Amino acid sequence: MTEVRPILWAPSPERAQATRMADFIRWLDAERGLSFADYNALWRWSVGDLPGFWSALVEYAGLDIRGHGAVLGRREMPGSEWFPGALCSFAGQVLANAQKHPDEPALIGISETFGRRVLTWHALAREVAVKAGGLRSLGVGQGDRVVAILPNTLDSMVAFLAVTSLGAIWSQAAPDMGPTAVLDRFRQIEPKVLIAQDSYTLAGKPVDRRPQIEGIAAGLPSLVARLMVPGLNGLSPGWADWAALAGEPVAPVPVPFDHPFWIVYSSGTTGNPKPIVHGHGGILVECAKSALHMDLHPGDRYCWLTSSGWIMWNTQFFALMNGAAVVLFDVAPGYPDLMALWRAAADERLTHLGAGAAFYQSCLKAGVQPKTLDLSALRHLGSTGSPLSPEGYDWIYSAVKSDLWLAPLSGGTDLCGAFVGGNPMLPVRAGEMQCRFLGNAVRAFDEAGNEVFDQVGELVCTRPIPSMPLYLW
Repeated sequence: MTEVRPILWAPSPERAQATRMADFIRWLDAERGLSFADYNALWRWSVGDLPGFWSALVEYAGLDIRGHGAVLGRREMPGSEWFPGALCSFAGQVLANAQKHPDEPALIGISETFGRRVLTWHALAREVAVKAGGLRSLGVGQGDRVVAILPNTLDSMVAFLAVTSLGAIWSQAAPDMGPTAVLDRFRQIEPKVLIAQDSYTLAGKPVDRRPQIEGIAAGLPSLVARLMVPGLNGLSPGWADWAALAGEPVAPVPVPFDHPFWIVYSSGTTGNPKPIVHGHGGILVECAKSALHMDLHPGDRYCWLTSSGWIMWNTQFFALMNGAAVVLFDVAPGYPDLMALWRAAADERLTHLGAGAAFYQSCLKAGVQPKTLDLSALRHLGSTGSPLSPEGYDWIYSAVKSDLWLAPLSGGTDLCGAFVGGNPMLPVRAGEMQCRFLGNAVRAFDEAGNEVFDQVGELVCTRPIPSMPLYLW
């Protein structure tokens, strides 16, 4: 048998019952007459009754998904059909928060290039509507592709919501990617509009990307418009100013549940990167599920240290859709030192902070002590990208905060979600992930396809989930 590792943290009964997961369990009892002895029983129901689980989640979360009959049509993998006939709008669901708390912060940008900027929910909804109107005036409509080369800033989040609110399809690359790598991705999807930032500051040094961006634009003959976010320079010839783009405000357009939403990419280790297409509805319900596993509440403050080219950039919308404010950290992670992100966590009163495991391991090696700061608001620490070592777990509980829910997760770009990860009602053990995510029939198989326990196996998901890719472009 596998060694049972000691518990590093466990929620108090009061804290466990205050979580979104506990609230969902109570809701299932009251509204569906379902009760479960423990989390494993809940998980077994969620993968055994897929229509029951996903319909319950949609109702519990108040998602605006309308016009469908069945929850699950075809069950084939790939090719499963979820909520056939339904209409929804991811941007519409996000911006509905503006009606609930219009004057609360929605986005807080911390940038070496632009300083600190804040958008309230009301201002975000207004900005998205105006930018969507401007994009529509350029001829952008349902199914068109709009690509971006932007850092993790307010502009990238606004642009994404404006594009997808029209039913157009979003795709993005990080500013530090080479032109060949960007063109290998964007050429395949023939974008209509390119949005790019000409330059930025990183680790205190100016970085001019104009020659690279001009080359990328020249390599995309399908473009009808080029929009620039000036960073450290003025507007370049042949480019329109993103800040000046405006049009008659446009409300989010409902689209079919399986309408293409964004395009992300495989690593490109076996030929050109594969363009992976996700749908509006699949990501919408995955966001609702993440509220349970990440314990996201309206008014929380969420930050994940990510570049705009990593799938974790996309998952910032999981928090935003659930009414949390997202703090965008557009700063070199070790600049001016490894305490910079921790100081931001204290200053911004973060409730949720996430990063790649490598960041925590770097902090451990450097001997930094975030516990010297006021991290009283921080209750959740996330980790992904690579395994967090047991020593990393120990460092977090000794050097960051002892009363902290640490929840590493493992998932992928292909499903824009996690297979295994956190549950705020369960204890944390060093070097382990807490649970299989609801709705995900995750198992370990040997080479013959037999399920195995307490030994190394291949991670598989044996039943369909809504956030599976629609197709490769």
